[in-house]
Amino acid sequence: MSSTTTEPLPVSGRLAWWGTAWVRGHVGPDDLLDGVIADDVTHVVLGSDAGPGLLGALAALRTDGASGFGATFPAEGDLVGLGGPVGFNDAVLEVGEGVVAVGTESGLVPTRVGPTVEWQVLPARRRQLPDVGESDRELRSVLPSTAERLAVLDVARWRPEVADRLMNLRHRPAIEAPPGIPARCVDLAARGLQALGIAELALEDDGGALTVWEMDQRRGALAPLARAGRRALVAACSPEVWPPD
Repeated sequence: MSSTTTEPLPVSGRLAWWGTAWVRGHVGPDDLLDGVIADDVTHVVLGSDAGPGLLGALAALRTDGASGFGATFPAEGDLVGLGGPVGFNDAVLEVGEGVVAVGTESGLVPTRVGPTVEWQVLPARRRQLPDVGESDRELRSVLPSTAERLAVLDVARWRPEVADRLMNLRHRPAIEAPPGIPARCVDLAARGLQALGIAELALEDDGGALTVWEMDQRRGALAPLARAGRRALVAACSPEVWPPD
């Protein structure tokens, strides 16, 4: 059972889902724009021959052969969802997310400028991806082992909010998805966001840590959870590896 709490998908995930649904004919252009822009004021695209409009830029990529859009959420040392070249990888790593137009050699990197998102179109290559089943299994395995390690490190004392979340893993954020996104991927995205949220909350500061050893232990316990969360989110937002309808 999921709670009714909503948590927005990162902007690259929204573009991947709604852009793919639009390319595949599941939603119209107005729904596409509403789904991607969400609560932002506007989105503009830099480096597109079609001009700065988001819809025009995506239409140009569709004309170039895009059959969908896939997201990437890498971190230093974990380039999940990236296939190069270096310029694209570096730009995505700087902001922590990006989008590949599947079937083309183009990608988009978002930068938030106040209430506006600016997308930069850059060359991007085909990438290697974890599949949905693999990511699902990894996340299911890592969550309980992380909870056990954090319990040994007395997470309830230094981060009671983290302990509460670990005790209520069934209560996940609800994510709005367009038609055509496999239900398994919607669930996986919610669990990936949940895992990343736990890791980020626990790493906001060093809590009650008194020694470098304690801080290293906590970070070591959380690194596999963050990695599994990123991989789950990438697989859930990459149509190249979605299960067949």
